[in-house]
Amino acid sequence: MHIVIMGCGRVGSALAQTLEQQGHTVAVIDQDPTAFRRLGSSFGGRRVTGVGFDQDTLREAGIEEAGAFAAVSSGDNSNIIAARVAREMFGVENVAARIYDPRRAEVYQRLGIPTVATVRWTADQMLRRLLPSGSEPLWRDPTGGVQLAEVHASSAWVGHKISKLQEETGVRVAFLTRLGEAILPTSQTVLQEGDLVHVMMRSDDVEKVEASFAEGPEREGGH
Repeated sequence: MHIVIMGCGRVGSALAQTLEQQGHTVAVIDQDPTAFRRLGSSFGGRRVTGVGFDQDTLREAGIEEAGAFAAVSSGDNSNIIAARVAREMFGVENVAARIYDPRRAEVYQRLGIPTVATVRWTADQMLRRLLPSGSEPLWRDPTGGVQLAEVHASSAWVGHKISKLQEETGVRVAFLTRLGEAILPTSQTVLQEGDLVHVMMRSDDVEKVEASFAEGPEREGGH
């Protein structure tokens, strides 16, 4: 796949190098030609100096044959404009924009532009380690009705199967993080101490789910 990246900062350059190593062709756009130094001499993709939402610049970067576009410059407005141009003018299907302002990120998500709110994400990850309780939403569908969240599970769930957790709480377990590794569990997978549980659930059910995770499984014959 050909992928166009706007912004050659730390994120953009790391993304470009990773994608190229995976066998994709990559073009990177930045207004500052010195920023391309971050790509290193081994990078074989295109380096395009210009504004990432300018149509001629995008064409030079190969947007017309691109399967994906990432807007990761330091400006929220530039990122969202570029993402919309790539999606609406050039019909690129896979588009994502980095947004620093979390309130804006939610608005753009509803416009159908997948966003990564960096400050919110980093803060959430820190909070998750400092205050491991309740739930932290990682993703919401555009309507806001369903969300993927990491929910803190009481140690009372340790030793119980995923099937029991799902049955009693009404969630779908998407994946577990165990010892730093993401694993896709089956209904027979048994929860271990230290597992981080990532679930899909209805946004209306968050409080009920958090309570069920905190209380632990019902005892045989009821509480």
